[in-house]
Amino acid sequence: MGTPRILVLRPDRVGDVVLSTPVVEALRLRWPDAYIAVMARPYTRDIWLENPYIDQILTDDPNGENRGVSGFMRQIARLRAHRFDTALMLLPTPRMAWMLFLSGIPRRIGVGTKIYQFLTMTRSVSRNRYVPLRHEADYCLDLVRRIGAPADRWRATIALTEEERRQASERLAAAGAVRRPWIGVHPGNGHSAPNWPPERYGELVRHLQRRFDATVVVTGQEEEAELIRRMNMETENRSISFAGRLSLRQLIGVIGEMDVFFSSSTGPMHIAAALRIPTVSLFCPLPVRSPQRWGPLSDRSITITPPDGPCATCERGPLCGLEEVGVDTVLAAVERQLFPS
Repeated sequence: MGTPRILVLRPDRVGDVVLSTPVVEALRLRWPDAYIAVMARPYTRDIWLENPYIDQILTDDPNGENRGVSGFMRQIARLRAHRFDTALMLLPTPRMAWMLFLSGIPRRIGVGTKIYQFLTMTRSVSRNRYVPLRHEADYCLDLVRRIGAPADRWRATIALTEEERRQASERLAAAGAVRRPWIGVHPGNGHSAPNWPPERYGELVRHLQRRFDATVVVTGQEEEAELIRRMNMETENRSISFAGRLSLRQLIGVIGEMDVFFSSSTGPMHIAAALRIPTVSLFCPLPVRSPQRWGPLSDRSITITPPDGPCATCERGPLCGLEEVGVDTVLAAVERQLFPS
């Protein structure tokens, strides 16, 4: 393979996109002169901004700018103009498979064996039903290995400019964040991961303020305002809430200023890990939701699961309450991150 032109596609959620960033690093290390582009949904584009391993960010918005037959055909023409020779679909979809096929990209590799992949003659990388269990980032790197690149580093990368860091610091100061440590708390879960009830988050915040004299910075989406209100009913002092007030890029900047970040298994947790911020995270021990599969890509992370294995609510899926994980356990983990020995 000479100087390749490679497109990497990951059209799903924030955390999944963060876990795909090791792919572009592996490609760049193998082919320093390659042209490497990524395609994502518009709302995750900010994750790729300033990434040193890519040349271009493309977006696909099937419900907006690129909707309908005309939007689909414009995307095909756009991809043809880039003359990609390789496309790696980290999450294959029928739309992506047909778009790449009709764009004339000769080498197209995806995960699994769906009928649309067979019809579009997409090469397949099997995950063997996730046995043995590996990390999602390692599964993604199987596609890189398939085209002949070594892929042993699982480091996630999100890059911020010095100006973005300055703006984040000023935003926090304007909101009243003066006293260190700054501890980020993200009580939502996007209905996609087991999580504490908001009242237990409130109990934790109260203890963080008492024990560490910490400034607690709460992040979340606008629709999580009621959850955060319930959380704040359990606290004594005001925390700083940015819920619904930040773009994704601004959220990345704020998380990058934290001393520790606490949440369940969420996109913001993966953002914090990619920014090398110490994390403390709640996880369910079931294999499909475990830290072995979805844990933060960081050597500065502490993941916590129920001490006695799967809890009584595990069968509820994303609604699992992790009730057996106590506040004291999380406080001890936060202390280890704030004051490493």
